[in-house]
Amino acid sequence: MSHDPLLTLALECRRLFLRDHEVQVHIGAHDFEKGVSQRLIFNVELFVPYEGSTPVSDSLSEVVDYDFVRELIARRIARGHVELQETLCDELVQQMLAHPQVRAVRLSTQKPDVYPDCAGVGVEVFRMKGVNT
Repeated sequence: MSHDPLLTLALECRRLFLRDHEVQVHIGAHDFEKGVSQRLIFNVELFVPYEGSTPVSDSLSEVVDYDFVRELIARRIARGHVELQETLCDELVQQMLAHPQVRAVRLSTQKPDVYPDCAGVGVEVFRMKGVNT
């Protein structure tokens, strides 16, 4: 019987999420995108094993604090312009996976204002420790 890493995540992890986190970002490869910010919507899912993240005393120190996700995003944006959503997603996922309690990350970014005839254009990345990192 083969080992299915996705099944393991589903059975052994809780899923923490940050939905529709909207930030002004200097991003884009086109000339008209340089020097201006545009809306970027982040959606993040962290997969954290129940073992080691199930609170006993109802204390924040016993779980992964959502603040670290927002802080990583804010720090990256503060560093300045990035051309590609792919680059931004890859950098952030790598940093989130570095958290000792995080086993996997799904992260997407979406530019909602690029085309008038769609809700947005974006990129999604899914990475697991020890599988595709």
